[in-house]
Amino acid sequence: MEKLDVPRVSKNEFLAFLQNEARVRIDDYIEGAIEMAEEVHSGLLREDGVSPFLETHTWPVAMDVVRHYRSANRNITSVEIVAAILHDVMEDDDRILNLHESKSYGFEAYLAYRFGSKIRDIATGLKIKPLENYPGSSEIERQLARFQEYCDILLDSEYDVKAIKLADRLNNMLFINRMPGHNKVRRYTREAEDFYIAYTMLPPKMPEFYGKIRTAYEELKATPAQRMVAA
Repeated sequence: MEKLDVPRVSKNEFLAFLQNEARVRIDDYIEGAIEMAEEVHSGLLREDGVSPFLETHTWPVAMDVVRHYRSANRNITSVEIVAAILHDVMEDDDRILNLHESKSYGFEAYLAYRFGSKIRDIATGLKIKPLENYPGSSEIERQLARFQEYCDILLDSEYDVKAIKLADRLNNMLFINRMPGHNKVRRYTREAEDFYIAYTMLPPKMPEFYGKIRTAYEELKATPAQRMVAA
């Protein structure tokens, strides 16, 4: 299979994609989501310390979700696009608290007020909870308990959540493949084996994600870090 990589996409390129390739009208709802994503993620860098989060994750993931809907001949509205743009806004807790500390009713309520309860529920549902919330005598046991719970959530999720999560995980796998010694290489490889590859083929099936997740998994397995583990 062709080697995959994470594109770097500017906001203007993302907007041009929505208008020209996806044939989406950029309404106030989408513009508001882009504004919030910039507010929350602006200046945030990825694991390599140099790649902007917005340009290598937020915009590319949203584009992959839109492309999936188009390739699957499914109708996509501003709601699905906004959900994809804002899928990670609940992850940046410190930034959120600083930006919205004056909103005493909380960021989740503010998100629901601005974009509706569906967007709030997707963002909170996709958020990875802290390890201290889970039982276990070691960090490995707590990680397993968290992963099992997260898998249960994804198995019960609706179509739009599944598409967003697969695009999100694919992007993360491809990005971390650039960093062979990173500790996430082993975790992403194991979680692909245990869940994400099969998840693509569980109803509703998303076979185009299967091929891409499988390719990303094979590339991660071939990294020096994984070869040392296997040895």
